Amino acid sequence: MNSPIPSALICIGYLIAVCLGPKFMANRSPYNIRQLLLVYNVTMVVLSGYLFYEFLAAGWLNGYSLGCQPVDYSRSPTAMRMVRVCYLFFLSKFIELFDTIFFIMKKNFHQVSVLHVLHHGIMPISWWFGIRFVPGGFGTFHSCINSFIHFLMYLYYGLAALSPSFRQYLFLKKSMTWMQMVSRKHRDEMFGK
Repeated sequence: MNSPIPSALICIGYLIAVCLGPKFMANRSPYNIRQLLLVYNVTMVVLSGYLFYEFLAAGWLNGYSLGCQPVDYSRSPTAMRMVRVCYLFFLSKFIELFDTIFFIMKKNFHQVSVLHVLHHGIMPISWWFGIRFVPGGFGTFHSCINSFIHFLMYLYYGLAALSPSFRQYLFLKKSMTWMQMVSRKHRDEMFGK
């Protein structure tokens, strides 16, 4: 955590993979990664659910205020629990880079939008600064909500990977996209754009 350079290098590698991946896949059939996606999505459901629970237990159901919650820089058990969940959230942003890689492997290039790539490419760096300088406080509210949305999102994707018949519940996907946009708008209004 002393330097953002390792995080930046991973993000640069991600951007290179995003640029070269479609060229690599140009003359190839989409990979059948259904089983891999099932394992990945179940893992992400568990991780996102755990992060949501920990954000609640470490602060939001344990005395944090929805008004203005300062960062607790002490080494109290509660403060350290929040630091740990923030660090796990930071690490999860690297794991989520695989979302894009899987889209490329399946040749679902339409899902690799500029917004998607920017979001995934910037989150690890922005969270490095968050963990390094402000691990806790009101900034974790958005992360708590984000973890819940990711829990639902990966649950949907896991069910869709399990059986294509679950794809009929497309309204869930649209609802999750709407929740992500509302969450992002809330964050932007609270912290500026």
